[in-house]
Amino acid sequence: MELQKLTNGHHQDFQNLEEGDATEQEEFLPHKSDGGKPPQFKDFEGKTSFGMSVFNLSNSIMGSGILGLSYAMSNTGIRAYEQLGKRAFGHPGKILAGVVITMHNIGAMSSYLFIVKYELPLVIQAFLGLQHSSGEWFMNGNYLIVIVSMVIYKKFNIPCPFDGFSNHTVQNISTDGECEAQYFTINQQTAYTVPILAFAFVCHPEVLPIYTELRNPTKKRMQAIANVSILGMFVMYLLTAIFGYLTFYLNTEAELLHTYSKVDPLDTLILCVRVAVLVAVTLTVPVVLFPIRRALLQLLFPEKPFHWARHISIALCLLFIVNILVICVPNIRDIFGIIGATSAPSLIFILPGLFYIRIVPTEQEPMNSKTKIQAACFTALGFIFMTMSLTFITLDWVYGENRSGGGH
Repeated sequence: MELQKLTNGHHQDFQNLEEGDATEQEEFLPHKSDGGKPPQFKDFEGKTSFGMSVFNLSNSIMGSGILGLSYAMSNTGIRAYEQLGKRAFGHPGKILAGVVITMHNIGAMSSYLFIVKYELPLVIQAFLGLQHSSGEWFMNGNYLIVIVSMVIYKKFNIPCPFDGFSNHTVQNISTDGECEAQYFTINQQTAYTVPILAFAFVCHPEVLPIYTELRNPTKKRMQAIANVSILGMFVMYLLTAIFGYLTFYLNTEAELLHTYSKVDPLDTLILCVRVAVLVAVTLTVPVVLFPIRRALLQLLFPEKPFHWARHISIALCLLFIVNILVICVPNIRDIFGIIGATSAPSLIFILPGLFYIRIVPTEQEPMNSKTKIQAACFTALGFIFMTMSLTFITLDWVYGENRSGGGH
């Protein structure tokens, strides 16, 4: 298969992907050597250390903004996720990858603005010393997310049950087992578990630019970075989930920080955490625009030169769509659920397996080889997760009794 034509007018012949470290050290793109150390996989030599690469990938897993290193994307010959799709399946593959990345990042941006919608009014309320919302416009989360979009272009000795929930979730008060940890639970909300976990660990589109920036990049070195990053984030997620649940038990809401407001809205420690989270997600919203806009530009205007009008128009349209979505969707759990059930399995399971099967030639690895069978099983697992999650979420939407809890 003929590869993408490079800016210097030459083509790069296909190279085997699985020939050990020696092949990994060869140039991925053609480059004239002047006697120095040849750059690898790109048109410049990466200088990012192992530790900083772990930090970058960890940030991308946490969704805090490292969704694509712009310098590597715009100034090197690296094949981004959309380009992998094009190499595997031609233009339809590029469209598929672009659509999935767009969906996932719109979901991520919506989740960030959803946090702003419900946390910023509580921060303002705490600064004003109010126990309850005064109903003013600046206490309305819908207004605040629009303003944020325009501008940006504790105490843990909590009793259970506590009085703070008496005015909010009456059905949860004085129920049997309310303050006991449940080691295994199956209910309508279980349908959101796998999608939320999948949404939390998506980082695959960021692996390519991080690999590009890595000093002395090899597959083994990048695998070690991924292992350390995912393990670190897993431990952090696990501790947050366990102690959040052990604090509120059955009273735990979809947005954990919002649950703390039922204990003491003016608590200084919780206020500091709210402010930190708000700063993080608010500054991340414009950064998430880059991969979405890049995917849309590759889909709609692949041959067009850069133009400010197009650049700004896409950003404004995306912000408008996301703001409408955040205002209309009643619960952040729904955003995590639907995006985690569609784009996340695609990016984690389906597309990587399909790309590997399609890109690696059968002459090098036949379809009955161990690695291609594993890739096929991985892809099938993604389809199973997607189908099951969407089915259960749809059933919860149709037959669920309470659709407004959690974020309000």
